[in-house]
Amino acid sequence: MRRSEKGRQTLSDQPVDHRIQELRDRKAQAYVGGGEEKIARQHARGRMTARERLQLLLDKGTFREVDVFVTHNSNDFGLAEQKYPGDGVVTGYGSINGRLVFVYSQDFTVFGGSVSRAHAEKICKIMDMAMKNGAPVIGLNDSGGARIQEGVLSLAGYAEIFYRNVISSGVIPQISIIMGPCAGGAVYSPAITDFVVMVKETSHMFVTGPDVIKAVTHEDVTFEELGGASVHASKSGVAHFAAENEEDAIFLVQHLVDYLPSNNMQDPPLAPSTDDPLREAPELDTLIPDNPNRPYDMKEVIRHVVDDGQFLEVHEHWAQNIIVGFSRLGGRPVGIIAQQPTVLAGVLDVEASQKGARFVRFCDAFNVPLIVFEDVPGFMPGITQEHGGIIRQGAKLLYAFCEATVPKLTVIVRKAYGGAYCVMNPRHIGADLVLAWPSAEIAVMGPEGAVNVIFRREIGEANDAVARKSELVQDYRDRFA
Repeated sequence: MRRSEKGRQTLSDQPVDHRIQELRDRKAQAYVGGGEEKIARQHARGRMTARERLQLLLDKGTFREVDVFVTHNSNDFGLAEQKYPGDGVVTGYGSINGRLVFVYSQDFTVFGGSVSRAHAEKICKIMDMAMKNGAPVIGLNDSGGARIQEGVLSLAGYAEIFYRNVISSGVIPQISIIMGPCAGGAVYSPAITDFVVMVKETSHMFVTGPDVIKAVTHEDVTFEELGGASVHASKSGVAHFAAENEEDAIFLVQHLVDYLPSNNMQDPPLAPSTDDPLREAPELDTLIPDNPNRPYDMKEVIRHVVDDGQFLEVHEHWAQNIIVGFSRLGGRPVGIIAQQPTVLAGVLDVEASQKGARFVRFCDAFNVPLIVFEDVPGFMPGITQEHGGIIRQGAKLLYAFCEATVPKLTVIVRKAYGGAYCVMNPRHIGADLVLAWPSAEIAVMGPEGAVNVIFRREIGEANDAVARKSELVQDYRDRFA
């Protein structure tokens, strides 16, 4: 047996079993993160640990961890005595429903999930691996932001993450699940990704927190009021989904991944369908009211058309006058864009245009065919809309449809008026097929508005103005709409 100069065994002389046990001990230390006490506090808040979340997200037994023993190398502010294996983020890869994905899960029990240089490098490495392998990357975010003790080095780490978010955009799907606080620089990476899932009551996103806002603007606001899931799902549009709890958020992401290809060179995954493509749906004959001014639920139309009535709506609570989401036809994923007549009559406004344009561009990037169910009376008039940029945002939706190269089909369900008709994927901007239901009306403007412009004097001079206007409206509708 070889010995060192001082008579001690070298590493190579140690029994193999000893080294295996040492490795197991080190892994066991890494698996408890910041310690059992902090894990208990995490559970007391109704939140899972970083590893528990990954265990639920990925197929059983498929997770392979990367860089489990990495620690920070900072010595300032007492950090030299505070080193934890993994440095506050668990990274690796596994599968969801048999498909490869790369993941990182921030560990709030270690420095509050704050991002150090080493922490950021681990995330960047996983993102690079996802790009090289052409697979989605899913981030489970639970971070207080940059690790202040490391100064600008932590900011540099954030910037490198942002850069990878951008170069990965449109190449591989990127999904962010917000599991806890997400403040400062921590919010920008999720905002760049394709989908953001938040958890009600336990997750928050904001650039500056309530204390800073109180000091600067003297406004009192709670965490939930400032950046809770409900706020970002309904007001800001930052969150695409608001889940009831962490388990619901994870199951939602698993469902979402089933509609997406692994990268922009692949088609979305097919799924077996028991829905007969030749089936009839007589309910559709009576779902659309005869009166063009009466609302109806467009989601019911969608459910009667798609496979098994399954529709995964995106941005369900934001800009509700337009509907976007994923379904299947013949087992093939499709992107759905539709007006919602029950909300603002389905009119296009600033937020609806933003919502629609982003979804169209995502589907185009990842080879998801588009189906439009159109019932649009026009663009929302008003000073607020004009000053808010309706021209610019409406043009973005038009641009998105024009540049999209995936198969595009439009079904004109009822109204298709004015410039909004031109925006919502007509044949003239590249639709592969346009279908019109018996209730369809395609016109420069609504019959009543057109009659008011064209026949204003005649109506004013008529003995029975109401009857004459009704007659002219019906004649215009029959001839032009």
